[in-house]
Amino acid sequence: MSGKHSDRANGDNRAVGDVVIGNPSKSDGAALWRIARDSQKLDLNSSYAYLLWCHDFASTSVVARVDGEPVGFVAGYRRPDAPDAVVVWQVAVDSSQRGRGLAGKLLDALFDGLVGGGGVRYLETTITPDNEASIRLFASFAKRWDAELKSSALFAADDFPDEHEPEDHYLIGPLAPRNVASG
Repeated sequence: MSGKHSDRANGDNRAVGDVVIGNPSKSDGAALWRIARDSQKLDLNSSYAYLLWCHDFASTSVVARVDGEPVGFVAGYRRPDAPDAVVVWQVAVDSSQRGRGLAGKLLDALFDGLVGGGGVRYLETTITPDNEASIRLFASFAKRWDAELKSSALFAADDFPDEHEPEDHYLIGPLAPRNVASG
């Protein structure tokens, strides 16, 4: 495999080594469901939800592919009451690709496409207090984007009808287009 980096490949897709990042299509839904299931960390939604997500929220989501097969994704949506914010619902990377910085590359690719011309200025997400990997991922994103990160309590454990940890709200922004050197 080539170690070359290509900023663009096939339209809006971004190639990062052997990984191509682009928006999902309906046909990716089943694979995204499997990646989420196999993560053993995410709340698993129904397979129908992932199909619907890839259909209805493709413009605010990205998928990473290796040899055409999905190996990671970021699922996001615009908040109806805050159209300049994209809520990152889930980030998942297949175990074969972990430790390569792919989650951060997925977030960067998504927001590179949404900030500026897309009118997005904020990333929002929720994270359970014990999910140190996600906290590091979003703190690193804020640092790369030179943006402020704020966190606050959002959902307490007793807000959930089942056994679920609390979810803290993270707000990153304002975001501005990055000046990324090509190379």
